[in-house]
Amino acid sequence: MTGNAIVVLAAGKGTRMKSSLPKVLHRAGGRSLLGHVLHAARQLAPDRAVIVAGPGMDAVSAEARRIFPDVAVATQEERHGTAHAVSMAKSALADFRGTVLVLYGDVPLIAAETLMRLAGLAEEEGMAVLGFEAQNPHGYGRLIRNAAGQVVAIREELDASEGERALTLCNSGIIAIDAALLWSLLPKIGNANAKGEYYLTDLVALAAAAGRPCALATCPEAEVSGVNDRTQLAEIEARLQAAYRRLHMLNGATLVAPDTVFFSADTVLGQDVVVEPHVVFGPGVTVEDGVEILAFSHLEGSRIGRGARIGPYARLRPGAEIGREAHVGNFVEVKKAVIGEGAKANHLSYIGDARVGAKSNIGAGTITCNYDGFEKHLTDIGENVFVGSNTALVAPVKVGDGASIGAGSVITRNVPADALAMTRAELELREGWAARYRDIKAAKKAARKKV
Repeated sequence: MTGNAIVVLAAGKGTRMKSSLPKVLHRAGGRSLLGHVLHAARQLAPDRAVIVAGPGMDAVSAEARRIFPDVAVATQEERHGTAHAVSMAKSALADFRGTVLVLYGDVPLIAAETLMRLAGLAEEEGMAVLGFEAQNPHGYGRLIRNAAGQVVAIREELDASEGERALTLCNSGIIAIDAALLWSLLPKIGNANAKGEYYLTDLVALAAAAGRPCALATCPEAEVSGVNDRTQLAEIEARLQAAYRRLHMLNGATLVAPDTVFFSADTVLGQDVVVEPHVVFGPGVTVEDGVEILAFSHLEGSRIGRGARIGPYARLRPGAEIGREAHVGNFVEVKKAVIGEGAKANHLSYIGDARVGAKSNIGAGTITCNYDGFEKHLTDIGENVFVGSNTALVAPVKVGDGASIGAGSVITRNVPADALAMTRAELELREGWAARYRDIKAAKKAARKKV
């Protein structure tokens, strides 16, 4: 069995997106369009990976390297068609022997299983294309087959005859081909077509003329849906979310109102997790078994331990680690902080750059003052600590195990274990003052009315 290489065409800027961001970096399901394609391709364990990007698209290269650290980046300075784009990858694959898969960075629903099947056919036959039956074939290239059912040509719609346009078997653009065959045929492609471009699809006719059969793999039309504008991006998002919701429910999570919950591609939910309405999972969230996530919570870059309770209206930011049986309640924000087993922060608090020990209680309105205007600092709260309401903990500061902090305190020094810390001013009482004050105000008001 020979190896595989992937070439991903990602040079298009996507002017119809009306955005300064390259089209392939727009996101759906918490991941870039390019990221979806590369994650699918990674499951083939390719020997080589090449991204063909346009000039000045360093962000595209950086995104590719997050998934394939050793990816080669080829720059297509001028756009002269798909065959021209693939030719940009030749130097990176000059010594490669095996099957080359040509993919597109804006086709995020492509499945790894489909790519494996396509690569397998190409290994057997030397070349294979991926097609689909279109409900409305307008705008797609058509797959032309001979009497034996072999694909002998791909005709772009602008160049197709009336009879060819009636065909519904369409070209996805994704192709797998033996490397030696690719580099031998690519220079033979001309640009005598309606657009004056060099079409990669012409490989099929050239191979057929040389007596080399082209195999056909098919997939559902939705799987090879591309993205050219924001409406298509929204359609891709909807398809991804429907798939994610179904997957998590089949794996043992309860979604009380599935259509209102949004996941990322890498969200992990354990069994017997209950997710209430209007919860959003950003990238990088892992939820262990038996967790409750209440309505209107937003989570990203976080890990939640078994049996914990989150929300409603909670926000977990990157670096939040919530321990087993811990509670993070309404209007509580946690960032880059560890909340220990059984600890509670039930309302109206900010916990950032902090550690909260097991079974500690964080009172309403508590804030860890982690930023001094230049740097972030750690607040370290021990186990079984009671923090009273409206406390400000000015980091760096440490509170020892078993300590108590009085409500309304501003803690600027370390608190020893089992100590009581308060910065509260002494209460002053003036008997009868409020009644006398009301009488004075009422008299002044009455005097103004007489004038």
